[in-house]
Amino acid sequence: MQRYINIVLIFIVLITFSCTQSSDDLKGKKIFKYNESVGITSLDPAFAKDLANMCAVNQLFNGLVQLDNNLKVLPCIANSWTISKDGLIYTFKLRKDVYFHKSIVFKDSTRRVIASDFVYSLNRIVDEKIASPGTWIFQNVKITNGKYCFAAPDDSTFVIELKKKFPPFLGLLTMQYCSVIPHEAIKTYGRDFRKNPVGTGAFKFKMWKEGVKLVMLKNENYFEWDGNNHLPYLDAIAVTFIVDKQSAFLEFVKGNIDYMSGIDASYKDELLTVNGHLNPKYNNKFKMITQPYLNTEYLGILMDTTKDVIKNNPVRIKEVRQAINYGFDKIKMMRYLRNNIGTPALSGFIPKGFQCFDTTKVKGYNYDPDKARKLLAKAGYPNGKGLGEITISTTASYLDLCKYIQNQLNELGLKVKIDVNQPATLLELIAQSKATLFRGSWIADYPDAENYLSLFYSPNYCPIGPNYTHFKNNTYDNLYELSQNEINDSIRNTYYNKMDQLIMDEAPVIVLYYDQVLRFVQNNIDNIGSNPMNLLTLKSVRKL
Repeated sequence: MQRYINIVLIFIVLITFSCTQSSDDLKGKKIFKYNESVGITSLDPAFAKDLANMCAVNQLFNGLVQLDNNLKVLPCIANSWTISKDGLIYTFKLRKDVYFHKSIVFKDSTRRVIASDFVYSLNRIVDEKIASPGTWIFQNVKITNGKYCFAAPDDSTFVIELKKKFPPFLGLLTMQYCSVIPHEAIKTYGRDFRKNPVGTGAFKFKMWKEGVKLVMLKNENYFEWDGNNHLPYLDAIAVTFIVDKQSAFLEFVKGNIDYMSGIDASYKDELLTVNGHLNPKYNNKFKMITQPYLNTEYLGILMDTTKDVIKNNPVRIKEVRQAINYGFDKIKMMRYLRNNIGTPALSGFIPKGFQCFDTTKVKGYNYDPDKARKLLAKAGYPNGKGLGEITISTTASYLDLCKYIQNQLNELGLKVKIDVNQPATLLELIAQSKATLFRGSWIADYPDAENYLSLFYSPNYCPIGPNYTHFKNNTYDNLYELSQNEINDSIRNTYYNKMDQLIMDEAPVIVLYYDQVLRFVQNNIDNIGSNPMNLLTLKSVRKL
């Protein structure tokens, strides 16, 4: 036992020494420090499946195109592109001044990025042996003789051919999955590429002690400029992994962390006023940056009446679903439980932040208990009599919201039970169609409202696709297919609004609120900006 303790102590000392050594190398440098409480599982773009991984990968790698803070697709490694008139062929012209990070895989040198690197990188994403969760991005790419139609006619030209038109495709290519990587690195590291990344990004990999610290250094050969200034401005990025959010918050207050995203219940009332503003006592210490976040929080309702759990369940009746929607006050819910961080969902499923979001064209549900009672009576359950028990399946993180809804629905005569599950258990219940009313959220994968509307397209039934409610409506499906054949944005947005209204009318979901990006930075951090995807981009950030 003593020998085991000694080994552990030696291990801790080695980690501490290694991290301190790296910190000593950076003394006097402009280092941006942030904490990632959920941890990072991989630095390989093929596994950039959650925000923590995406934010780290975003500093190390680049793709063909990128998003600005207004979700406009901009050039990146591709400095221009054309799309054929039929919407099937995307041709990208690449910059000739983009180089991979200096690495041992190039014998302590580097090399220029060429089009065949993109052929390799994207083929790796769809390779079944890699099992990347980003494979779905290329489901519309044409396959010929068993090969995806990614082509490099020459070193500066990259071509993708689709099997059918898909207007949001360019936005899909901004995802971190689509980053370019060198085949030499995979040959050298294999699966260990996850902790030995070689990219083209504004920062290059230095060291990663998993669960302890990640350090990335300035890429002196980065290809992007800010006017006459060569990016990036920062010398390094240091990421810590403090799991306890209260402890991380205290480190931020002490100035040991430069940036914090989101808010936790443990310090919500300390940091924010009841109206969602920064507590005045912190005005001289740090800044709060906020804007709409492409995230819809909702309760989903299983609509498949062939399933035993829903055959006799009252939520199968549209009037009951509509009554639940009218039966609780979302405005008060946001004020008292969320300090007004986010917008009460009084419109559709598509969140605030998209171009097509329009409260005049899509009407949702406000608080109207009288209307709720009339709908219950119409469904054959006056004042909830004979309705039976309704179960909301959720996780502990959303228990307060569900209890609020439970209490308000009880006033209508509805008996509501709350079933609290571990996140993985809840996902399994939803995938197996065993949850009749379940808590869900949808964060945009790419900057097009189609990403939200695909949740109700019947061929996307879960577990094959994201249609967790098993909603099926022929009119909706026809509108969805029409929208995907329409290149004109304004016409496509008209289809989107019609679909969104149809979802509200049929009520397969109870939309709770549209989320809000909430960023806190020390006063000496400049130009961090914000975006509706909440993706952290540090290449233009200054530390004063």
